[in-house]
Amino acid sequence: MNAKFFDLKQEKQDRIINACLKLFALNGYLHASTDDIVKEAHISKGLLFHYFESKLGAYSFLYDFSVRYYSLELSTAIDPGETSYVEILRQVEAAKMQVMKSYPYMCLFLERCKTEDIAEAVLSIEASRRSFEDTIGTIFARADMTYIYSKANSDRLFKMLEFTLVGTMKNMLMDGSFNAEMLYKENIKFINTVDKALK
Repeated sequence: MNAKFFDLKQEKQDRIINACLKLFALNGYLHASTDDIVKEAHISKGLLFHYFESKLGAYSFLYDFSVRYYSLELSTAIDPGETSYVEILRQVEAAKMQVMKSYPYMCLFLERCKTEDIAEAVLSIEASRRSFEDTIGTIFARADMTYIYSKANSDRLFKMLEFTLVGTMKNMLMDGSFNAEMLYKENIKFINTVDKALK
């Protein structure tokens, strides 16, 4: 983390973070232009490089920040005693909603990073990425899957659900209709539909 960056006023920090999140989420590392980032953030390129030194510095900072921020929301939203897979999914969606109220593109950015193929970008976030995967793995490790695994095609069903939840988020962000609470309600409906199908 870049300590100097956190000396900025919160509004300016959030403006820069949200600009970076948006451009990296929509364009990936290679095609996210620092010119577009500074234009979106309403800052000079000199200021961006003052805090992050390079595009790679901004990217790795952003990933680390996103993992920490999202993990904190997950820690407060997830009931450690919950074992129902679909209820854990609902709690994860509640954490996403809180994250996206402040940083609308953060969850999409984290999704985009899963498929990043530029070596320098992948290497720069490797440790944080492993840590985040461990956090998510720990959350779902306690889920009771026995009733799900007894159903035919459950793996396909949950893969479809994952694509639907991410797709709905992306569509709302792209078409300008995004609202964190509306997205949460819509995604809960999809989760409930799958839950009913498995009963």
